[in-house]
Amino acid sequence: MLKNYFKIAYRNLLKKKVYSFINIVGLGIGMACCVLIFMFVQDELSYDKYHEKGDRIYRVLHGELAGDGVEEGSSTEDYWVWGNAPIGPALQLDFPEIEKVVQFSGKADILFTVGDVTQQEDGIVFMDSTVFDVFSWELVEGDPKTALVAPYSAVLNETTAKKYFGDEKALGKTLKGSEVSGRSAAGDYTVTGVLKDFPSNSHLKFNTLLSRSTFKQSRPGVFDQWGYVDSYTYFLVNETFDRASFEAKIPGFLDQRNPNKEYPYTIAIEPLSDVYLKTSAQRQPGDTGSLANIYVFSIIGLFILGIAIINFMNLSTARSMERAKEVGIRKSIGADKNSLIFQFLGESLIIVLLAAVIAVILVSISLPMMNDLTGKVLEVNRILNWQTIPFFLGIIILVGLLAGSYPALVLSSFRPVMILKGINKSDARGGNLRKGLVVFQFSLSIALIAGTIIVYSQVSHLLDKDMGFDKEHMVVVDYNYDEQVNNVSSSLENELEKNPNILSVAFSRSVPGSHFPNAGTTIEGLDGEMVERGQAIFQVGLDFIDHYGLELVAGRSYSRDYPSDSTSALVINEAAARQYGYSNPADIVGKKFDQWGRAGEVIGVVKDFNYISLHNTVEPLTLPFEAYASRYVSLKVKGENLSATLAQIESVWKELAPHRPFIYSFLDEDFNKQYEADFRFRQIFTTFSVLAILIACLGLLGLATYTAEQRTKEIGIRKVLGANIGSIVGLLSKDFIKLVLIAIVVATPLAWYAMNKWLEGFAYQVSIHWWIFLIAGALSIVVALLTISFQSIKAAMMNPVKSLKSE
Repeated sequence: MLKNYFKIAYRNLLKKKVYSFINIVGLGIGMACCVLIFMFVQDELSYDKYHEKGDRIYRVLHGELAGDGVEEGSSTEDYWVWGNAPIGPALQLDFPEIEKVVQFSGKADILFTVGDVTQQEDGIVFMDSTVFDVFSWELVEGDPKTALVAPYSAVLNETTAKKYFGDEKALGKTLKGSEVSGRSAAGDYTVTGVLKDFPSNSHLKFNTLLSRSTFKQSRPGVFDQWGYVDSYTYFLVNETFDRASFEAKIPGFLDQRNPNKEYPYTIAIEPLSDVYLKTSAQRQPGDTGSLANIYVFSIIGLFILGIAIINFMNLSTARSMERAKEVGIRKSIGADKNSLIFQFLGESLIIVLLAAVIAVILVSISLPMMNDLTGKVLEVNRILNWQTIPFFLGIIILVGLLAGSYPALVLSSFRPVMILKGINKSDARGGNLRKGLVVFQFSLSIALIAGTIIVYSQVSHLLDKDMGFDKEHMVVVDYNYDEQVNNVSSSLENELEKNPNILSVAFSRSVPGSHFPNAGTTIEGLDGEMVERGQAIFQVGLDFIDHYGLELVAGRSYSRDYPSDSTSALVINEAAARQYGYSNPADIVGKKFDQWGRAGEVIGVVKDFNYISLHNTVEPLTLPFEAYASRYVSLKVKGENLSATLAQIESVWKELAPHRPFIYSFLDEDFNKQYEADFRFRQIFTTFSVLAILIACLGLLGLATYTAEQRTKEIGIRKVLGANIGSIVGLLSKDFIKLVLIAIVVATPLAWYAMNKWLEGFAYQVSIHWWIFLIAGALSIVVALLTISFQSIKAAMMNPVKSLKSE
């Protein structure tokens, strides 16, 4: 019996090669897309799961309670992961449920010298020795208990160790490190450990860990100051930890520990499991993803698989009449309904198994392209193993049963007497089902087209919006706070500005899109009392404001005509003025300030500019004039002869700063790196949307082919009676176009709602206009017409004599 079923299934596949191809290939592409998206989603969800104690690891978030001008009862406005240094030791002393605390600095770039080779190494942090008690990071050389205890100890990852020492054993070797502003990193570091390279699904990735005791030794006492901000704090709790009870104790803990009660400082905690996908905190120490994007891609994967399954069901039910007589004869000679259902489900499973084979081949071929698209290292063996194979087999069986259930039930329900007389009442029901499924298919397709347009518009908006500062043709040279360079900054500026291709030069500690510290700043409030608030800080040179084209809305900028500006003047942005309660920026000009040992008056307010990505609103910012705290020199250059200009800049650099490598980049490119995840999202969304539409078109092509075949004789009669090709094409197309029009009505509100939710992740959004859905609908109609027109024209041009001669 089974052999007979397989033989019939095989003959039916060969008999209708076009339908078989569309079914198998369409389903295969759908399954392959679903698997690729599943691999991406699985990788995103796996972040930080490799830590053995991951479910007991938390981190501290630092926040500022709502201040003046915010209605009473409002919650904390913002949290930063980077914050106060004393919080870690204080938490461990006051909370016995905390087993270990590990703190580390923000990332630094240090000039390392080994022998005659000098390189600037990035991704360096000063790390507590307790790190290996908290995180499951494996040392391939060295002792985790002692590796980061002594000052001037260094743990390199495998890649960095190989870069400096090749195949030699790195343990015990020496690296000579240069100075880093505020961290006193200069000295000879001994390699005390080699760390296995971080897995790709770790939100923390460092090239080098330097002992935090080095940092503490160079600046004794600073780590006890509640206001010294240069620490990320993670901690490990015991098995009985109660998060709700812990959070309830935080206000009392801060009242006792924070000596500066005037500063509205607060903390929150965040589990490691939330760090990558669920956090909204600023100043992250590593990579973050987007839970909203995970939902979007998961839905697209299900859409694609659903469209492929609908194709199968549509084509199977459409062909049911061709097999009606077979069912009638089988029933008349004794076949029962269950055996027929088993036969047709079996045929469905065979098709799904063939599609699964094609899917595996397509996944293997397209995996390198998927890795390029996502920037990940996805591997088949990470999701296909002995634990997951039963799951995937179950999915294949489920898809087979789901796709074949309705056709099987329809075919097995035919009444033999009615079928052999040529009467089939189920055909109308099947036709209505097919129409409903086509509407559903194209609703998904139209929603994806509209979504693609909106995603493209939003990402383009990120690139095109006026950020409030000049970033075009801006070359930025990074010299990493080098004191020798700062000492010759005036000479550098004078020599560089002699070049007619260099329009202006400015020094600063930060540039838009780069790392910046934050500061506690006290400014005279509306009532004359001094008010302390925290905000971002750009330490800038004299010409920075004019150089970057920042617009003054009140007061003045720094000037050579006012020598005291370097010690007793401060420029802030509009957001900072509002932070202290001044709705009119002019009112804060002349008010007293105190910041980091500098005191004087606020002399100017610049218009808010987006110094970080458009995912965030403009935050309060101060721009103190600090001539000797710089890290970057920015050069505004002409667009012509750029390579020659860069060569001339390098020549001046080697003359005045020969000890320092010439490391430059373009500001617009650096700034846009903040949107790399958005660019990837757009690419992935668009790629799979196109594939979903392609699969839907395959199904529509199959239905159009079937419809044309079924109406061959009707078309022949119409041609004999004088119908032209245009009218016949219109006849065959209009039913499908009606379904697409209905799909437009169904898809528009769903797509509008979904994309509005996605846009909530951006502080600055594009508007969703009605014409976007009009374009999406028009494109879907064009796609549908192109899909069915070939088959319609072919049918219309057929010789009516051939169409009617069998009658």
